[in-house]
Amino acid sequence: MLYITNLYKNYGSFQAVSGLTLHIPKGDLFGFVGPNGAGKTTTIRIVCGLLKATAGSIQINGIPASDDYREIKKCIGYVPDFFGVYDNLKVKEYMEFYGSMYGMYTRDIENLSDDLLDLVNLRDKKDVYVDSLSRGMKQRLCVARALLHNPTLLILDEPSSGLDPRARVEMKELLMNLNQMGKTIIISSHILSELSEMCNSIGIMNHGRLITAGRMEDIMMQLGNGNKIHVSVKANMDVAVRTVQEFAGVQIQSVMEHELTIVCNCSDEEISGMIGQMIYNGAVLSGFNREEGNLESLFMQLTGGEENA
Repeated sequence: MLYITNLYKNYGSFQAVSGLTLHIPKGDLFGFVGPNGAGKTTTIRIVCGLLKATAGSIQINGIPASDDYREIKKCIGYVPDFFGVYDNLKVKEYMEFYGSMYGMYTRDIENLSDDLLDLVNLRDKKDVYVDSLSRGMKQRLCVARALLHNPTLLILDEPSSGLDPRARVEMKELLMNLNQMGKTIIISSHILSELSEMCNSIGIMNHGRLITAGRMEDIMMQLGNGNKIHVSVKANMDVAVRTVQEFAGVQIQSVMEHELTIVCNCSDEEISGMIGQMIYNGAVLSGFNREEGNLESLFMQLTGGEENA
């Protein structure tokens, strides 16, 4: 879907993006995170054709940006981190205005607008002035507008910024529904807990460089930040430890008098099998619980605790 290769963006001697290479497959819901000034928004604007890169290449849907960015833009729906001002413009007029910019026929715009406003739960607001909408409604309207030309890639820069808790939940549900409908989505956000609930892959930037990117569970495991399993052992701790050591990809983090803590990226079935094997081998257990790794701790580990945005 999206290939970014050796991307650079310089502002004089300052390097905002430095050698970024990233592949986002079709159908991914990708979370883009990093501290203030990490280069996320700069990268997004270059991908959308709003900024010119100093060096590097971008390809979307097999189309190199250097060949024809007009074709690339047809593939992209962009939702910026600010909405703008639209005085005396109703919701349906807003959709018609943008539809005309995409070169769409009036009848097609009307039909698609109704469907998209239904999708973002704004059908009853079509005759309401845009400036009278709440921020959450404006953000959902912006998503509807970005979908008018049926892009294959939807890019959102801080879509939940400034939203109240209910509006954030509505936005999250909308994006997950769009992803299930087949849209490839990139989200830049500072609300890491939401990204961890939505995204199946992430990229973390710092000082203009991509530190890591890939499937979230793979990255968590590689950095020793996978699922922690706390096993309460009443007797025969040595048996429990030896049993764990027989399982590949499972690390023992700590052994206390009556608690064994291990780290792994195991499914529920694999964890149950390991626990069952401990009992079969003679360990006496009183219970266990699973503590999942989280995006916040991963972010802090990789960026040295810098403020995120």
